[in-house]
Formats: sequence, C-alpha cells, structure tokens
Amino acid sequence: MKAGSGTLIINIMSEGKAESYEGVYQCTARNERGAAISNNIVVRPSRSPLWTKEKLEPITLRNGQSLVLPCRPPIGLPPAIIFWMDNSFQRLPQSERVSQGLNGDLYFSNVLPEDTREDYICYARFNHTQTIQQKQPISVKVLSAKSSRERPPTFLTPEGSKSTKEELRGNVLSLECIAEGLPTPIIYWTKEDGILPPNRTFYRNFKKTLQITQVSEADSGNYQCIAKNTLGTIHHTISVTVKAAPYWIMAPQNLVLSPGENGTLICSANGDPKPRINWLMNGVPIEITPDDPSRKIDGDIIIFSNVQERSSAVYQCNASNEYGYLLANAFVNVLAEPPRILTPENTLYQVIANRPAMLDCAFFGSPLPTIEWFKGAKGSALHEDIYVLHENGTLEIPVAQKDSTGTYTCVARNKLGMAKNEVHLEVKDPTRIIKQPEYAVVQRGSTVSFECKVKHDHTLVPTVTWLKDNNELPNDERFSVDGDQLVVTDVGDHDSGTYTCVANTTLDMVSASAVLSVVAPTPTPAPIYDVPNPPFDLELTDQQDKSVQLSWTPGDDNNSPITKFIIEYEDAMHEAGLWHHQAEVSGTQTTAELKLSPFVNYSFRVLAVNSIGRSLPSEASEQYLTKAAEPDNNPTAVEGLGSEPDNLVITWKPLNGFESNGPGLQYKVSWRQKDGDDEWTSVVVANVSKYIVSGTPTFVPYLIKVQALNDVGFAPEPAVVLGHSGEDLPMVAPGNVHVNVVNSTLAEVHWDPVPLKSIRGHLQGYRIYYWKASQRNRRHLEKKILTFQGSKTHGMLPGLEPFSHYTLNVRVVNGKGEGPASPDRVFHTPEGVPSAPSSLKIVNPTLDSLTLEWDPPSHPNGILTEYTLKYQPTMASRQVDIATQGWFIGLMCAVALLILILLIVCFIRRNKGGKYPVKEKEDAHADPEIQPMKEDDGTFGEYSDAEDHKPLKKGSRTPSDRTVKKEDSDDSLVDYGEGVNGQFNEDGSFIGQYSGKKEKEPAEGNESSEAPSPVNAMNSFV
Repeated sequence: MKAGSGTLIINIMSEGKAESYEGVYQCTARNERGAAISNNIVVRPSRSPLWTKEKLEPITLRNGQSLVLPCRPPIGLPPAIIFWMDNSFQRLPQSERVSQGLNGDLYFSNVLPEDTREDYICYARFNHTQTIQQKQPISVKVLSAKSSRERPPTFLTPEGSKSTKEELRGNVLSLECIAEGLPTPIIYWTKEDGILPPNRTFYRNFKKTLQITQVSEADSGNYQCIAKNTLGTIHHTISVTVKAAPYWIMAPQNLVLSPGENGTLICSANGDPKPRINWLMNGVPIEITPDDPSRKIDGDIIIFSNVQERSSAVYQCNASNEYGYLLANAFVNVLAEPPRILTPENTLYQVIANRPAMLDCAFFGSPLPTIEWFKGAKGSALHEDIYVLHENGTLEIPVAQKDSTGTYTCVARNKLGMAKNEVHLEVKDPTRIIKQPEYAVVQRGSTVSFECKVKHDHTLVPTVTWLKDNNELPNDERFSVDGDQLVVTDVGDHDSGTYTCVANTTLDMVSASAVLSVVAPTPTPAPIYDVPNPPFDLELTDQQDKSVQLSWTPGDDNNSPITKFIIEYEDAMHEAGLWHHQAEVSGTQTTAELKLSPFVNYSFRVLAVNSIGRSLPSEASEQYLTKAAEPDNNPTAVEGLGSEPDNLVITWKPLNGFESNGPGLQYKVSWRQKDGDDEWTSVVVANVSKYIVSGTPTFVPYLIKVQALNDVGFAPEPAVVLGHSGEDLPMVAPGNVHVNVVNSTLAEVHWDPVPLKSIRGHLQGYRIYYWKASQRNRRHLEKKILTFQGSKTHGMLPGLEPFSHYTLNVRVVNGKGEGPASPDRVFHTPEGVPSAPSSLKIVNPTLDSLTLEWDPPSHPNGILTEYTLKYQPTMASRQVDIATQGWFIGLMCAVALLILILLIVCFIRRNKGGKYPVKEKEDAHADPEIQPMKEDDGTFGEYSDAEDHKPLKKGSRTPSDRTVKKEDSDDSLVDYGEGVNGQFNEDGSFIGQYSGKKEKEPAEGNESSEAPSPVNAMNSFV
C-alpha cells in the first residue's frame, strides 16, 4: 500500500500472474469516530483467446442470392472489435447491399459477380492486450449466370416478426435490422405511439442500426423497422424494455449536530427493478449494531432525536438491484462547539469601483452559528436590501462605491458563545486609457509611433505592456518604448498588424488597440487599387453524403488585401441558373468544409472581397449530386378550416424541391377530434397543398399534423396544430333583449349571450338591426345595422331621432353569417329640440310695417307649442330707383336733343363746302401706295384745292338704296371712301382708307351688311 495514503498498488510485472489478483476489493478507513468504506472494486484480467480452428468450405451461389458470412469471434475481456479485411489488410467495402452486423457477421442482401473472392477474413482486435486474431479465409464464388428473379424483402436478422431487447438506463440502445431482397431493400425506423428523440437518435450501418444514446425509462416501447423495395414491404417489431441500475435521487449528506438536537439521513434511490436499501454503521450492517435510543430507521430514512456525543458514527447506505449497487458514506458528528471564525483577522480586500466586493467570513460551530455583519465601530446590522448575505458567511456588495470603503465586522453566534472578526475594504478608482493609440498608415522605411496615456488610482502602480497581434513585441532594436509611446523605426511590411497597449494593476486591466498598415512608397504612376481578380482552380474533395471540401486558388488582390471569400452554390436539378449564398470564410483561407443537403446537384463558385468591393465570380466547380435522404423538415403554415358545415379543409405550405431531399415527395395528412378518443386517421397524398376531409360534425376542434415523406423515408414527427371543421349559421337568437333610452338621440341595448355550442362557429360578435316606425310607408323601412365585436352583451345606439318610435332585434354573428333574430323590441325616444323653420320670407313691406311668412321646421322632434320671433333694427341707407324719377327722364331728353343739333350743324357745314383736311392727311401719309390713281394711266395723282370747294348741285339727293348717280359731282366725298363704308370723325374729317377714284357705277347698297354711313344718313335726312 502506498505510504501516507490508502492507495493499493499491484505490480503485475514483478509479482506474479494477473489471474491471481482477480477478485472484489473494498477499502475501509477507520478512526475513533467511526469507519468509512469504499465501493466494491472488481479486478479482472483481460483475455484475448485464440480462434478455434475450423475447416471452411468454399461457398458457391447464383447471382442475386443472399449470403451471410459468419464471424463468431472468441469471447474475450473486454469484447473484441470486429472488422473484415482481405489478405492485403484492406478493409472490404460495405454499402446498403453489403454490411457487417452487430454480431460481426457479414451480410449480403444479394450477391453480384464482383463479390467473388477467396479472402473474406474476419479479424478480432483486443485493444487491452493489443493483439489481433484472424479467422480462416472464406472463399465465395458467384456464378455470373442470369441473375435470380427479383423478390420482396425478408429479414436476415432478427428472425420472425417480433423480438425483444433490454438495455440499462444511461447506456446506448442499439437496434439492428438487416434484410435481403432483390433489388436491395431500404430500411426505415419508427416508434409506435411516439417519436424518436431527435438529439439522441443516430443511424449507423446504412440505417440498418438505430442507436439512441443516454436511454431512460421513457425510451421503452415498441420500435418498428421497415424493409422496403419495389416488390414489397415487411415489418419487424422490437419491444424495448429499459432497466436501470440504482441511481441517486438524494444521497445521504454529512450531519453536524450538537447534543440534544434532531436530524435525519435520507437515502433515496431509484432503479428498475426498485432497489433495496440497506443501512450500515461503521461498515457493519445496522441490524447487528448496538441499539441507540436516539436513532430510528424508517426504510430509506434514519431519524435522529435528542442525539448525544456517543451517537457519532459513519453511516453507509447501500442501494442495490440485480443490475448494480450504490454505496454512500455519511458522517454524523455530534459536537458541542462554540463559534469559531476561520477567516484571518484584519484581512484587507481591495476592489475597483462599480465592481462586486466579496468579504469572507468562514466559520464553524455546533449548533450551526448565525452570522451578522456590521460596518464601522457603531454601525447597525447590514440587511439584504443593498447587500447579499451568503450561507457560507460571505458578505457581497454587488456594486462597490468609494463610500463603501471601511471596516466590516462579522459576528457568529450560537447558544454556546459568540465570535467576531474584522476585515477591511478599500475601493479604488478604475484604471482608464485616456489617450488611445490611433490607426496609422505609413510607408516602408519610415517611423511610426503609438501613444497610450493611462490614468489610474494613485495608490496603485500600473504596468504598461505593448503587444503585437496579441503576442510580445519582436526582439528587435527597431521597437522602443519611451514613456507613453511605442516607436517603430524603419518600418517594413512584416510590421503590419494590430498593436495593443495593456495597462495592468493588481486589481484591474484595460487595453486599447490600433492597426498599422504598411504601404509601399508612392510609385509613379500610383498603384491601381481595384476589386480582386476572381479565384480559380476550384476543386471538390472528401465528398461525403452531407458534406464536401471545396478548395480554390485566390486571384490577384490588386493592392488591396482580400478580407473574405463568399461561396455560392447552384442547384442544377431544382433551380438551374440561380445562385444562392452558401458560406463566407476569411480572406486567409483557401478551403472550406461545406454542409450539403440530400438530393441536390451542386455546383459551387467563389467570389473574393476586399475594401474596394467584390470580384467577379469564379468559374463553376464540377457538379456533385448528393444522395437522397428522408426529408429534414415538414410543411409549414398547417391550418385546418372548414369551407362547409360538414368538412375540414387542411392546408399547408409545401416543401420546395430543395427541401424534398429525394424523389417522390408526398405528404401524410393525419387528423382526429381533439376531445374524443378516436385514433389518428391518416392518408398519403401527392405533392399538393390541400386535403379536404368530408362528413365531419359542424365546428368541432381537430388535431392535425402533416408529415413529409419521399421514396427514402419519413421526415421527423410533425408538430400537432389545432383546427376546426366548418362553421354553420348560429341556431339560437340572443335572449332577454331590453332597451334603456338614455336621451332623445341615444339608447343602450342589453342582451344575454348565446350559448357557445349553439353558435356553431367562431364568435364574431353581435349585430343590432333597428329602424324607425313609419305610418306612411311600412313596406320600405330604412333599417340600420350596428355590429359589436366579440362577446359584448350591450351596446349604444347613437344618432336616433327624437320623439320617434323605433323597433330593433339582435342577432349573433359567426364566421358563416348571422343567426336568427331575437323578438322585436319597440321603444320610443323623448322629445328633443326642434330644428329651425325651413324658410322665412318678407312680404308687403312698407315704410312702417312688414309681413313675415315661414314654413314649419323639417324636424319638429316633438309637438310644436309656439314660435319665438326675434328682430333688431339696422342703420341701412334708403335705396331709390332713379330710373323712375321725373328729373332723370328730362335730363336724358335734353342730352339727346343736343346731340341731334350737333349732327345737323356738321351736315350743313359739309354741304357749304367747308374745307376738310383731306389734303393734309394725304401729305402726312407720303406713302405712294395710298395715293389715288389716275383714271387714264393708272398712275398716282394729286388733288387740287379747287376741287375741294366744289359745291353740291342743288336738289341733289342720295337715293334710298345708298348709290351715287353718275350725274352727281365727280368730286363727291363718297368717291374717296371704300364704297358706302367711309366714315367721319366728329369734326367731319374722313377716316377711311383711300383706294383711288371709284368708277361711276351703281353700288350694291341694298345688299351690304354694313350700317349706313353718316353721309348717306344726312343726305337722306336733308
């Protein structure tokens, strides 16, 4: 035995054979207070026996037949690890068709000609002895004739349709089903009346082995493996029972009691079967120990009452069943000790402000002392409003402040005495970096400096350390620290990186960082910064079912470092030409492990990113088609709503092609009534998004689930959602409808709610129909509707007409529509204020009176009793119609007479040859185009003054048809105008445009639409 300890050392190399030490060992530790014992320790030597010699005949069989090659390794300790190899020590390939069972046998679901070989060798490796045993080689010859006929699956192991399996709690449950058939069957696993635990379920050996880790009693039940090929399906049910070696619910704990106190030891354990509890004292069964009146045993509890010092002992609790046992020691120590404080006196605690402070007060005593804390010499006890008092005596100040500094006293008391201890707390200012190093970009060969100024508590001494990329600075004389500064001279590319200033004190630490970028001296011309060139040489390696490794070669970064790579993928099977984001990796990586989904034809491309932007995509990688698998997810947005009173419409959002994980996507739709005992009804439908269940009762809650499946298997068990079958119109009207008239325009309606069962749907609310009673036109009533949402049982009717009779009824509303109306209720509104008279007119006004007429108000709102007339005088001016006054008529006549006289005077002056300023007008308009033309030669001529003074012939008249006769003077004013349209100003001057002499031809005066000229008018007047 090792000196100074209880360790037992057995040297097998020098002290005999290992078999001689085989057995069960137990350690006992004893002193005057009692004896403690250890668990049993079983020592067994490892064994690696040889294979029994046997003669193995060659196996010959036809193409397509099934085959089992037995291994039957020797039984060793611990059990051997089995694997199959050939003579070249190469592992034999395995697949869904060829696989090794848990017992080590090699199973062929059907053989192929390439399975022919003479070196099928089973190896057993015994790790503990580091030896490998080899079975005799087995020869297999497959005749390459026509393949056997296709056949449905049958199980090679286990046999029959049912089997049982036991496993211990906490172990790994391994269930195996291996089937033969042609074509090769595929295996699926389900659990009856339950789902497989998602985080503990694993499939091995091409899904032929189901493993559940950390099994518990809840994993007991019937598990079903299903083998399926194109010709049929078979099932095998494995009934699993999980047993349990004993495990603690509550192990007994040490007890420290003072004389006269009471206490209990509890030993609570569970297992399957239920473990037996046995008590021992000092390693001896308690039944044969001396009686102790202070001790009473009650199954898994020992009750101590009024204990004395002689009751001190070590008690052992043993919980055992056929699968194992537990042993725990519990020390019952009966002591009478006054309090003792174990924390050293005057301990100094230092903390940084705004951080927690923990002041220790380790204590001992029996009975258990109570602890109190005080601050200062005469302070009161500290309470748990701003402090935390821990059970071990520690005082916690969650946020220490500067005023928390001081002396704290811990006091421990029990009935045997009191002890106290003082500790001291100092709260320090935090260390801060008041000037941080800054980002720098420098050229090669130059000098750069970083500054780091630190402020700290004056009682603390900081230590400032500089790091480069979180490591010590290079051992290089180019790096120097001068006070608050780090200086780097002759900077090179390798000096680029992150420089960190770290300020440490004994209580805290702060840091700040800056990045140094080193660039080349500015070339001529300056370097071109651009997005990176695209990566190239994409390669796929380590191709697994759900992962692949992608590698590439980066393109040129164009003077801006690549910060990251973006990986995209294309699914050529489901979404050809559409690229999706797959992953991002840092700019220093050139490989990436990519997680893949089943049944996707992947292509990948890579983009590089720098501070300028993204590169163009690389060329696409080769395509990689992953194997099909069962769906990972179930449809989402599952709902159950009825479109008719007797159906249930189940809808869901289907999986897309990427999520299908394999061909043959379908959905298993299951439903059952929520409140009934019916089993689930299920149907498998094609890749659609709706299924209608007919013949359902009206508005009944249903539990619904939709599970995806494909040709490989089922998705995980789906979540259960709640739906309802179709609604129907409510059957019952609201009862006890009564009306409370609030005022002339407002009424309040109350009603009793309709029973929920009679609503037959989702309650939308209640609807009030009300209308005003009319004696004249009862056929065309104007009904108004008010709807009150939810389960309200009252509502207000606003906007009523005063002094009116109203009728109303109430109906309940669900998602389908309205229910029957309640019996009509009649109410009337009181009188209200009438509206204004609809019109007011003034008739027969005189200087001292007028008459008013008006029409009644359009809304009397009651019985009219009187009208009130209000008026007031206004200071308006008198208005007189001057058109009817005599003086105005006389004035207008005088003006007309004066105008007539002026016209006569003008005419007389013309006839007497008065000179008109025609000549002056011609001189003023020197433009030859407006001069008169001579009759003879068509040239322009001049008019003489003599011609201007020719008198009119006596007795001349202008005919009533406004023509000038040929015998009249050739110098008539009419000849200077434009026919009869020539006009004069007020002084008699001619204002028309000249057009030369007119021919002496009669004018078509009667046909002119122009008004007669003043000349013609005057001639006619004379």
